[in-house]
Amino acid sequence: MKKGLCLLLVWLLSMSGFAQDVKIEFMTPSIVHVVKGKPTKTLVVTAKPQEVKVMKKGLTTSSDELTVKQDAQGNLTFLTAKGKVLLREKGCEVTEARQTFTLDKDEAIYGLGTIQNGNMNRRGEKKRMEQSNLEDFQNVLQSIKGWGIYWENYSPTLFEDNANGMTFDSEVGEGIDYYFMYGGSADGVIAQIRHLSGDVPMFPIWTYGFWQSKERYKSAQETEGIVDQYRALQVPLDGIIQDWQYWGSNYLWNAMDFLSEDFANGQQMIKNVHAKHAHFMISIWASFGPQTQQYHELNGKGLLLPIETWPQSGISHVWPPRMDYPSGVKVYDAFHPEARAIYWKHLKRLYDYGTDAWWMDSTDPDFFNPKESDYEHLVYGGTWRSQRNAFPLETVRGIYESQRKWCTSEKRVFIMTRSSFAGQQHYGSNM
Repeated sequence: MKKGLCLLLVWLLSMSGFAQDVKIEFMTPSIVHVVKGKPTKTLVVTAKPQEVKVMKKGLTTSSDELTVKQDAQGNLTFLTAKGKVLLREKGCEVTEARQTFTLDKDEAIYGLGTIQNGNMNRRGEKKRMEQSNLEDFQNVLQSIKGWGIYWENYSPTLFEDNANGMTFDSEVGEGIDYYFMYGGSADGVIAQIRHLSGDVPMFPIWTYGFWQSKERYKSAQETEGIVDQYRALQVPLDGIIQDWQYWGSNYLWNAMDFLSEDFANGQQMIKNVHAKHAHFMISIWASFGPQTQQYHELNGKGLLLPIETWPQSGISHVWPPRMDYPSGVKVYDAFHPEARAIYWKHLKRLYDYGTDAWWMDSTDPDFFNPKESDYEHLVYGGTWRSQRNAFPLETVRGIYESQRKWCTSEKRVFIMTRSSFAGQQHYGSNM
């Protein structure tokens, strides 16, 4: 009998202790930050908690707009101020960064990113979310019931919805960290995530007009000639985009200068485009060839990643790639502030030539034949695995902040980018 009472007491104490391990913080009356275990050091959330009037009664915490109830096992239920159930937690594994939720039977959910399977409703889906050329992930999900979740984790994450519930299961994490948002509608949830991660700056007016581009123009003469054709035909044109290989060989990949013989007059080309009353955007990448100045400077400071990336061969005109002539191209550590500063120092050359906007390619970045050692490689703030999905955010942020810092009054920042993560709208980017 005594043994049974002791076991019951231990069980009750453990449930009580578990419940107390859940941190519930109202960022606003309609946004709740939930942390179990160790929180993620945020790269996304810029908002500070407001002074929110809350009422606490036992394991229930309420604002004027939301109520959060916690049971003895630490599971939360989110309700409107009128008591309508919005979402329930079902179970979690804190040390595994895994949380399951219970949805209504016919509840539609939308978001997560750009997933090319033809579906909008994410019910019944199973997806390993890791940035790639063809798919991007933002970890933001919203329901037809007017609630949304931002899952604060940057490692590859398995999203799965099945009969057991809807689960986020991240590959790295010492805790569960997410934001529950109640906006009442799709627009309302979008407003909430913008509040959390930052407003959208005004783009340059010309970017709302018509631009011209194709896979690439192969010479400065061709690029400028396209503008001439539009003017001759009296068809309005606001900008033209110069894509890749203006730097020359793959060993000079992303040199951020006109080193190809076909672009020997590249700087003058930009001036001529401006003289024809058009704007100029140029392609830049997140990687560098071994003969570039950037490569040598970054490599000397240990700021290049060992991952296999595009282009794989140093020979640019042969397909498939000649792997017996490896390019040696490496991706930079966009998480590191010094690496971002070096990136901008060299990019400013193109800015000083008169470049108006950036086409940031391979911001996922391309990552071929991944090895376990690649994922465990140390980057600024953690490992490549732990930071992986935030790479698009950090490389775009580096350009935006640097241009605003060093060229504050000259022109607004505009970045067209291949990949994205939550919060990227705050840094003058568009996909």
